[in-house]
Amino acid sequence: MPEQALYLKWRPLSFDDVVGQQHITRTLRNALARGRIRHAYLFSGPRGTGKTTTARLLAKAVNCAGEDPAARPCNACANCAAINEGRYLDLIEIDAASHTGVDDVRELRDKIAFAPGEGAYKVYIIDEVHRFSGNAFDALLKTLEEPPDHALFVLATTEIDKVPATIKSRCLQFEFRRVSLRELTERLAFIVEEELLSIEPGALELIARQGAGSVRDSISLLDQIVADPAETITLAMARDLLGTASAAQVQDLVEALVDEDAARGIHLINMAIDSGSDPRQFGQQLVNDLRNIMLAQTANAELVEATQEDRARYADLAGRMQRARLLKAIRAFNAAVNNYTGGWQPQLSLELALIEILQEEAPAAAPAPASPPAPTGQQRPRPGMEQAAPGKVDYERAPASQPGEAPVYSVAKIHEGWMDILTQVHRYNRNLPPLLEHAHVRLIDGNRLILGVPSEIFRQKIAEPKRAKVIEQAISDLHQVKLRVDVRVVDNVLAPEATSKAEAPAVDDPLIAAGKELGGVVGD
Repeated sequence: MPEQALYLKWRPLSFDDVVGQQHITRTLRNALARGRIRHAYLFSGPRGTGKTTTARLLAKAVNCAGEDPAARPCNACANCAAINEGRYLDLIEIDAASHTGVDDVRELRDKIAFAPGEGAYKVYIIDEVHRFSGNAFDALLKTLEEPPDHALFVLATTEIDKVPATIKSRCLQFEFRRVSLRELTERLAFIVEEELLSIEPGALELIARQGAGSVRDSISLLDQIVADPAETITLAMARDLLGTASAAQVQDLVEALVDEDAARGIHLINMAIDSGSDPRQFGQQLVNDLRNIMLAQTANAELVEATQEDRARYADLAGRMQRARLLKAIRAFNAAVNNYTGGWQPQLSLELALIEILQEEAPAAAPAPASPPAPTGQQRPRPGMEQAAPGKVDYERAPASQPGEAPVYSVAKIHEGWMDILTQVHRYNRNLPPLLEHAHVRLIDGNRLILGVPSEIFRQKIAEPKRAKVIEQAISDLHQVKLRVDVRVVDNVLAPEATSKAEAPAVDDPLIAAGKELGGVVGD
């Protein structure tokens, strides 16, 4: 006789053994203790979270002969033993996927009038009830509305939206949730200990992650990996058997994405696939890593289930990656995973997603209004001066003046019209304005416009010649002056700088810090 699968062998025999659904088991136990048994229940939730198991526990509890109602099922009486062994005649399980017709429901309705032969209730568990046809639901409706006193229905479904509202309204509904990573890992560790298996904690956590909140799937993966009970399962062995990539490979690819290094990213994808990683699993790991960065960027890294070292990494990457690009990366890799169908180039979908993420978008050309009003804080274009065509950067940068020269333009006007400049920049490069949100106008020294940024990363990105050229052309379009963009890192403590020839700001001007030392000067 073949050995029983682990998920069947370790199926819960009492409500205490159900993992991650305490909000449901507590309610059912209280109802049993008080004798408040409903005639119909509707269990919904993802696969492998305990719907059918809880339905069987409920059937066992209502027919248990134990003296203490709060301790049912007792697993000691004859009825409990019969249900555990699968020979209890008053427990009828129906698979709706193979009994979809109205005739099947009519047959059930005709038999329900017969009283139970052994226990107090005749329990009907209808699994995947959403697979019933419309006529079958209609035939079931009257039975659910007025069932015999000895009948109890438990409907289970993974797609609650396909169950008619008329059925839902006649049932007591319970929603099963995905089980947390911690609870899954603890359950797997318990099974490993009871089965006298040897497996590394890291491998157990990897299995729990791949189970994606499903207890049954996680235990099945454990059963799949343990080929020899005497062998110690390491993290590397678990990765090989599950087809997952190492954490280092995923982290390296995310770093390449942050650094906008497409060539290195393509190389890393091919290395991961060539080393045996499953493309779908690798994509899922990437999406999970990027999602953790999004959580750290939007809320807090403490929301992420990870070590403190990993949380610090997510927080660092969150500060280095533009939100627009991060969201685009999550969508692109998630679509690549969902649309993956195999083929002779398994890594192609991931490669295309990476290139799509890093590809600069061409801004849509928008016709300029015939007579645009002059925005506040900026001058109208002088007659005879032509503005550059939208979306096209044909600006020739002016040589930078020497430090200490008199400003060629009012810094106050640039500061006041900064939002208009950002709008103009967006016409040439849609990815640049999010970076400029971290930059602040400081002063104009000669023809050099000094922008202050909080870190070296933003300095390098904004001062990149192509981006600096876009900013300069936007200023030229709106203010008809050629300024040279100079980006510097601004520290908390600013040292004085000789600005004798610089334009003196007003006493109450927020640009009073313009005469301070601002850090390293960007070279071209």
